[in-house]
Amino acid sequence: MVAPKILDGLEVYLVGGAVRDRLLGLPVKDRDWVVVGSTPTEMESRGFKSVGQEFPVFLHPETKEEYALARTERKTQPGYTGFEFNTSADITLEQDLSRRDLTINAIAQTVDGKIIDPFGGQRDINNQTLRHVSAAFSEDPVRILRVARFRARFGFDIAPETWVLMKTMIDNGEIDALVAERTWLEIRGALTENKPSLFFTTLRDCGALERVLPEIDALFGVPQSAKYHPEIDTGLHTMMVVDQAAALTQEPATRFAALVHDLGKALTPKEELPSHHGHEHSGLQCIRDMCKRLRIPNEYRDLALLGCLTHLKLHRIEELKPSTVLDLLETIDAFRRPKRLQQLLVIGEADARGRKGSEHKSYPQGKILQDYFNAAKAIDIADITRHHNSGSEIGRQVREQRIEAIKNIKIEGTNDDL
Repeated sequence: MVAPKILDGLEVYLVGGAVRDRLLGLPVKDRDWVVVGSTPTEMESRGFKSVGQEFPVFLHPETKEEYALARTERKTQPGYTGFEFNTSADITLEQDLSRRDLTINAIAQTVDGKIIDPFGGQRDINNQTLRHVSAAFSEDPVRILRVARFRARFGFDIAPETWVLMKTMIDNGEIDALVAERTWLEIRGALTENKPSLFFTTLRDCGALERVLPEIDALFGVPQSAKYHPEIDTGLHTMMVVDQAAALTQEPATRFAALVHDLGKALTPKEELPSHHGHEHSGLQCIRDMCKRLRIPNEYRDLALLGCLTHLKLHRIEELKPSTVLDLLETIDAFRRPKRLQQLLVIGEADARGRKGSEHKSYPQGKILQDYFNAAKAIDIADITRHHNSGSEIGRQVREQRIEAIKNIKIEGTNDDL
């Protein structure tokens, strides 16, 4: 790296994820910098633009990369926002790095490429270990979620002392101070990782899942019919489904919908187990409650509700009457929002493959519904409009012709074990 002239005279270090990912041999997407020994006045005089709200962060006028003044922090009240920051010019690089969550994120690099690693981050990268930097880790409960998220990303083990600290924080009620928006930000981030299930199982193993996502935690231990679910446990099935969704799509909204599609099974009366009749309806309120509590965006909620409501019909698509197929397409608003159909097909396929022994099976139901949709969409609405003046008659003709188009599609057999 070559320091631009605007940085001449500044003590600048590349820090955090950019250094970590380079050491891991991964592509570096974003670069964050720490400036030691400077002040806001000096940064602005060099042309940097201040953008930090809680502590000084500046955008480079040319590269737009973030430069933060070295800082320390002290928790002043429970929760993510209760911190007091110190950015005086005498804060050292090591002091700044010491406030970070994990050793693998507490590595710095000089502009000429020298690694500065005061807390053994390179060792933990080599040993594939997630280890907290200091006892200050316990001041921010969000870090519990971040450890789980990094485990979902890298598959690293968690150091024993970090496990102990996380469990202690949970036992002390620190996890209950999490702010909804920040919690959702980490959950959404976890859904973009390589193996999202590791996020949720890590939280469960340390006791956080029942406090953060009780609806997911409640699925573990709930039995399903071995005929359709050789894995038996609904929680295990859910973890398999979210990982299958991750293999099928990069969209976090679709992965989220796959995660919550079976929430209703936790509400099944014990005397009805392992059958879960009607869970596609009982799960809807669970999704609404979760989304309201965590302030999850409406686009995530709406897709999740449709995924929950329709996934059983997707599995049985070849058994549905043409009129019922059209009802399904209209329910999901497929003709105006064809992307939503594709999202729901992913959810259905992830659900079908998220079962022990079915991980690599095909999902012909997806092609069948796509063929039905293509046929129904292909009818000539303009021609119908030319021959009919009444809106109700046009609607009736469109429906009749779509049903007939669906009826004319020949289908092959589908999986009989869903």
